[in-house]
Amino acid sequence: MTTTQELTEGLDDLPYSVFAKACPSRGTLEHVTGRWGGLALTALYEGSLRFNELRRRIDGVSEKMLSQTLHALERDGLVHREAQPTNPPRVDYELTPLGRGVAERLLALIHFVEGSMDDVLAARERYDSARA
Repeated sequence: MTTTQELTEGLDDLPYSVFAKACPSRGTLEHVTGRWGGLALTALYEGSLRFNELRRRIDGVSEKMLSQTLHALERDGLVHREAQPTNPPRVDYELTPLGRGVAERLLALIHFVEGSMDDVLAARERYDSARA
């Protein structure tokens, strides 16, 4: 089993630490792991999508929240936005190389969680039964 010490080994040498209140990496981590950020990044992993295509792919996200999420991810350098000068305007979103690296790691986590859902649901049932 991997210990926390093993996972964090060498992190003290880095110039940034999400554990520090004022560290800018904390904001980026929030954008990536927030409710919609991770879904937007992984939805874009397979290729460029228009805004409405992305909104349909991420069931439940509002237009406002998706827009805010994409702006934050673009500002962090994870998503590239390209507006085509057409009528009506066409806007495409795609991952940057940095965003692709983040999305790959998120997809591994997503696959792990999805593959573990039987165990999670059983744990929830045991928890709820014990407290009923």
